[in-house]
Amino acid sequence: MPRSARKKSASTTARTEVSPEGWLGSLLDRIAGTAPFDVVSDINAEVTARLERIPTQLNAYGYDPWGFNFDAMRRALVACVLIYRYYFRVETDGIEHLPKGRVLVIANHAGQVALDAAMIGTATFLESEPPRILRGMGEYWLPTVPFVSVAMTRTGSVVGTPKNCVDLLRREEAVIAFPEGVRGMNKLYSQRYRLQRFGHGFMRLALATETPVVPVAVIGSEEQAPGIANLKSLGRLLGMPAFPITLTWPWLGPLGLVPLPVKYRIYFGSPMHFSGDPDEEDAVIRQRVEKVKRTIQAMLDRGVRERSGVFW
Repeated sequence: MPRSARKKSASTTARTEVSPEGWLGSLLDRIAGTAPFDVVSDINAEVTARLERIPTQLNAYGYDPWGFNFDAMRRALVACVLIYRYYFRVETDGIEHLPKGRVLVIANHAGQVALDAAMIGTATFLESEPPRILRGMGEYWLPTVPFVSVAMTRTGSVVGTPKNCVDLLRREEAVIAFPEGVRGMNKLYSQRYRLQRFGHGFMRLALATETPVVPVAVIGSEEQAPGIANLKSLGRLLGMPAFPITLTWPWLGPLGLVPLPVKYRIYFGSPMHFSGDPDEEDAVIRQRVEKVKRTIQAMLDRGVRERSGVFW
């Protein structure tokens, strides 16, 4: 995208500070501003340079058809890079397996909130060539949360409908999905690193669009907010699929929402290619899904076995 177009987008954002986009940018700038200025300045320059090279197609105002915005993503990435490098101290292995063009990144899910998704996306942006923005498939209820809908779309995520996913893949985007859904994200600590049931939707989409699947295993997210209970009934009353109770939440109030400073390790596996009819019966699709699940479980088992500790 031409630099002039992106500058135009930046000036447009500056004129609309009272909008939800302005609120989002202000929050992200505040998060980034907690680090030393020279560190933030260097990361901002690095992020901006890499964003100029992403293959995502943007219009003259810095947006794509789903609402992804260059400037909002730049701010989000500055905050994410700070967390990636200095809080979770992420180590990434196998990023060279991420192919150019369309790809489905399929990963385990944990940690009560989707910081694992943010760290995987930061890894593909910082470590892969060319830099890739992962397009997340969000839960249907997320846009009902104030400001979350804007934050999702401006930073590349969409509601996880099959059409959204297919359209993104046909534009050669990299899409990330978590087949465990909330079953994985909000599971109890006693179930850590044991994959929950996988949905079949991602496999049908991979078959329909002839898209390779890259399995990913995240080590560390299970310990960032150990779950000790899940009050599902309360969650339903609040319009949420779960209401997790952790070692720190709600006992410590807002401070209890801060994840523990665990060390993340992210493993990218070799692309897996599948062929067949996407409308086949569940039993047939399940065989392919289970192959991906077994691959990720083996990666998780290896990662847990080889790490030296939870915080280092």
